[in-house]
Amino acid sequence: MDTTHHWITTPITAELLRGALELERTAHGVLPHRLPARARAQCADGQLAMAEAQPSGVRLLFRTRATAVELDTLPTKRVYVGAPPRPDGVYDLLVDGRLAGQAGVTGGNTLTIDMTTGSATHRPGPAGTLRFTELPDGDKDVEIWLPHNETTELVELRTNAPIEPAPDRGRKVWLHHGSSISHGSDAAGPTTTWPALAASLGGVELINLGLGGSALLDPFTARALRDTPADLISIKIGINLVNTDLMRLRAFTPAVHGFLDTIREGHPTAPLLVVSPILCPIHEETPGPSVPDFTALSSGQLRFRAAGDPAERASGKLALGVVREELARIVEQRAAEDPNLYYLDGRDLYGEADSAELPLPDELHPDAATHRRIGERFAKLAFTANGAFSDRSA
Repeated sequence: MDTTHHWITTPITAELLRGALELERTAHGVLPHRLPARARAQCADGQLAMAEAQPSGVRLLFRTRATAVELDTLPTKRVYVGAPPRPDGVYDLLVDGRLAGQAGVTGGNTLTIDMTTGSATHRPGPAGTLRFTELPDGDKDVEIWLPHNETTELVELRTNAPIEPAPDRGRKVWLHHGSSISHGSDAAGPTTTWPALAASLGGVELINLGLGGSALLDPFTARALRDTPADLISIKIGINLVNTDLMRLRAFTPAVHGFLDTIREGHPTAPLLVVSPILCPIHEETPGPSVPDFTALSSGQLRFRAAGDPAERASGKLALGVVREELARIVEQRAAEDPNLYYLDGRDLYGEADSAELPLPDELHPDAATHRRIGERFAKLAFTANGAFSDRSA
């Protein structure tokens, strides 16, 4: 520890955190969750357990005169057998809403995943320390956005001046649910996932329930959305229903209706935006499942391919074209009785021209530049003019 500072330790409590639905006490500290315990108990999927515990959109927020901040954390790093090493998760420091620093934490636990067998092994490791110094003097709002793609237990928070919870700025709360693209996939950092960028441009508080490998119309997720206070709500549905080959069209339509019905039980009049998948060329006409491309993996690249057959759409298998057409139809049908329900075609966020310029590196996930483009497009389409989240509609 830097002995030039007189450190004050502040307990990490829910009132200092934004973007988490629940805090779990662990042997080391606290673990932010983006799904509540009751939801987690209803699904034994290890992928979902990993995704919801990765703190996309979760940030520490406090007001202080401190010029130095230290945060001890215990990260869980992912290693994919045969793939290039993943960089350490990024922590973004914001002072009065502006990016003022970035850093990572070394050490931590290691989760080694073998995509050829589906197995995963966990090796424990030590906590590390995040350190930001030379912050401007005087009262200020300090935010530390946790890595969007790295499970992070919060162990201890130290500052060289007292802190207090930041006051409510009166901003609307935007609750968003989607898949790994909404979770952040290959964004450069936690404030540059497309939902974080869009929230910043829209001037709203983000709660990001983007769940890598999920967004599968799970009823427990709908109930979590129903029970979370929010002013604006969006759900981005489709790609993982295709690439997991989870359900046929017969199940998809009532599942979407049920998901929307559940959300409306808790938010009967909030603007609710249904967003269909962005362009994903391998699955536009070809159903899932998606499988790793082992030819690419043997040369150190992580890529995916569609293993379905376009002819299977005739028997109700889902491809993205089918999903978009049905989502648009469902929203149009329901909007007759629900004037605050809206639809956005995901290809307006990332379409043919974007794919030609910025192709998806692994065939499924956008890169950092594409996250920025999607975030800017969403902000323009949703938060301005006649968008679903504009003041005129809200």
